[in-house]
Amino acid sequence: MLDVDDRLPDLSLETPDGGTLRLADMIGNTLVLFFYPKDDTSGCTVEAQDFSRLKAAFEMEGAHVLGISKGTSKGKNKFIEKAGLTVPLATDADESVCAAFGTWVEKSMYGRKYMGIDRATFLIDGEGRIARVWRKVKVPGHAEEVLEAARALKGKNEPHAA
Repeated sequence: MLDVDDRLPDLSLETPDGGTLRLADMIGNTLVLFFYPKDDTSGCTVEAQDFSRLKAAFEMEGAHVLGISKGTSKGKNKFIEKAGLTVPLATDADESVCAAFGTWVEKSMYGRKYMGIDRATFLIDGEGRIARVWRKVKVPGHAEEVLEAARALKGKNEPHAA
C-alpha cells in the first residue's frame, strides 16, 4: 500500500475514449488522484462535482486532478455527461492501480462481504512522490481541503527570494 514519500508507480489506466494513461507520464506536475467507489452514485457524484467546480483553482496551483474507479469507458462517459463533470476520469479495469494505492479493499454491506474501492485521495508532488494521503474520505469539504494542501505544496516548492 502506497503512502507518503512513496513514488508514483508506473501503472496504466483506461481513459473514457478507450485510450491508455500512464501515471508515470504525469510526473512533472502536482497531481491529485481521487479514488471513488462507483460512477453515478450520490456521494461519488458530489465528490466529482466538487473537484470539477474547483478545477480552475487546482490548475492555478499547477495541479491536475484525476478521478479513478472501476467501470467501463461507456459508463464513465455517461457519468461525465449526466453529472456535468469537467475533471478527467479513468478506469482501473483490473484493479491494479487501486491495489497499489491500497484502495481495493474488502467491504461489507448488510452482512454481505465484497471487494470494492475505498474512497481515498492522494496528492503527488512534481517529483512523483506522494505528499499527502486522505483515507476514509468524507465528501463534504474534501475537495476544498485537498485544494488547500495543493496550495501549501506549491508554496513549499517555489524558490525563495534571497
